[in-house]
Amino acid sequence: MRRLRARRTGARIEAPKYLGPGIDWHCGARAAQTRGRLALGARAWIEQGVVLNAFGGTIQIGRDVFVGPHATIYGHGGVEIGDCCLIAMHCRIISSNHAVPPFGTDIRSQPDELLPTKIGRDVWLGAGVTVLGGVTIGDGCIVGAGAVVTKDLPAGSISHGVPAAIKGWRSGSPDSGAPR
Repeated sequence: MRRLRARRTGARIEAPKYLGPGIDWHCGARAAQTRGRLALGARAWIEQGVVLNAFGGTIQIGRDVFVGPHATIYGHGGVEIGDCCLIAMHCRIISSNHAVPPFGTDIRSQPDELLPTKIGRDVWLGAGVTVLGGVTIGDGCIVGAGAVVTKDLPAGSISHGVPAAIKGWRSGSPDSGAPR
């Protein structure tokens, strides 16, 4: 029944492995623009309380992706998550930012800056990670719990902290032997 309701909003859902209770999904629409797009790949596992709101943009989640409880993904500027990713509980993935006008002009009155966000294949985001708009996380990255990703991370890197900084490399990753 939930899959049917989601499809009515414009979501494209392949054969999911699990859709938890209380998922909040919307394709939404920005003023004077077309409806957004939400796509879940085959065998996606979406836990309870997850928020997927395209806000007129796109959210594309690959195959065999796990999204943990109460994660939030906003797709204003486009979010792409590759196959086989682990997105832990309470993660936040954002693809826009507010414009910063001169003092005296209301921030809320300004349009959003759309910033596409891409998460590669086989990425693990620990609990409570925040990925800001415009960031690309390469294939096979691991991002430690509570990190705030503010800039691109190369494939195979292991990072943590605020802001997230590379602290190591997965064995066999493209840059694992490079001095840092």
